[in-house]
Amino acid sequence: MSTELIPILALAVMFLAATVLPVNMGALGFVAAFFVGTLSLHMSSDDIIAGFPSSLFLTLVGITYLFAIAQNNGTVDLMVRGAVRLVRGRVALIPWVMFGITAVLTSIGALGPAAVAIVAPIALGFAARYKINALLMGMMVVHGAQAGGFSPISIYGVTVNDIATKAGLTNSPLTLFLGSLLFNAAIGVLLFVFLGGRDLIGRSVHDDAAEDIGGSGAGGSGGGAPATGGDSRSGGATATKVRPTQTLAGSPEPRVTFDQALTLVGLAALAVFSLILDLDVGFISMTVAVILALASPKAQKGAIAQISWSTVLLIGGVLTFVGVLQEAGTVEYVGNAVASLGMPLLVALLLCYIGAIVSAFASSTAILGATIPLAVPFLLAGEVGAVGVIVALAISSTIVDVSPFSTNGALVLANAQNVDRDRFYKQILKYSALVVAIGPLAAWAILVVPGWL
Repeated sequence: MSTELIPILALAVMFLAATVLPVNMGALGFVAAFFVGTLSLHMSSDDIIAGFPSSLFLTLVGITYLFAIAQNNGTVDLMVRGAVRLVRGRVALIPWVMFGITAVLTSIGALGPAAVAIVAPIALGFAARYKINALLMGMMVVHGAQAGGFSPISIYGVTVNDIATKAGLTNSPLTLFLGSLLFNAAIGVLLFVFLGGRDLIGRSVHDDAAEDIGGSGAGGSGGGAPATGGDSRSGGATATKVRPTQTLAGSPEPRVTFDQALTLVGLAALAVFSLILDLDVGFISMTVAVILALASPKAQKGAIAQISWSTVLLIGGVLTFVGVLQEAGTVEYVGNAVASLGMPLLVALLLCYIGAIVSAFASSTAILGATIPLAVPFLLAGEVGAVGVIVALAISSTIVDVSPFSTNGALVLANAQNVDRDRFYKQILKYSALVVAIGPLAAWAILVVPGWL
């Protein structure tokens, strides 16, 4: 068997073992990376470890540590109350507000992971509190980031437009931006419809608070609703009931404490330094968390334990193995084999799938830089519309960032509140598999086959 195919076989075995047995797939990933790297590729241990996603590790730990402190000192509750006032208590609007916020952030140049890192913890706090499906809320945040991700001033947009221009291809930055925006918005509509969004219409956070008062009874016992309750639409999540003082009109608002004010300043600094100054979100979030811990040691009590270490192991192990897979030349091997088929429409479809599958585990920007050049020869021949293929490749390679092995999907998984994390991981995995299976085909059928772009 060729060295390019051995990592694919190992990956399939990893998936099968993690599905059948209660073993963290990240642990399997480290073992597979070691054996495949040393025995098949003759890589040194240092070369294998070089594939460890240190930047993503720091981002996951820093963000979850910071928001654990913010949760402990009540700052997350404070932000939730403020956002509820903005939507006038309409629960059905909350997922779309989160979609819109991340779309605006990425459209003005913010990196997708930075925007998701800031918005996802707040969005998932909403999901836990107001009994919104956690998968719905998390995926709306990620698709929102992708919706704005191809604006002419964004990282993705600049990358794709630059590659197309240098290759001498016909390109339309506006079509690229609107194509991604509308495609992800359409996915958002489907998510809203099929993941319980229709049940949210007409609901108000004030109604939930009133139910809590009516169900609590004297002394909070005797036939009333419990303090926490599961929701069949939330994937096993246990939603915290809303305290009346937080939601009922006319109720007194709790005073903002010093810890909360300092945390808000820290979160604002995180946004400024990571979104505007483009500094690493992992380092900035860790710095802010440490400053908060030093300023108020009591507020960070137990925060380290709240970091999603199982998620960190999962992502670190799998992506270390992906580094070995890339070292083996598997992606290039498969891409060149597809590009040599000589059937333009079929080549375009297969390249969309290659971009989607690989990007679910690796950098979307890197995949865009690899798949578009592979398409250049047959695009220059003019047998298919260059703009349509470029937009389809861009969409296919980025909508899969919902994968739990991508930065955005990992952030959603790590920041989910009051959920069975193993079950939530499987839900995200199933959804990302569905996106990988259907997304590239839909983009190809809409943008490439008709030949109108």
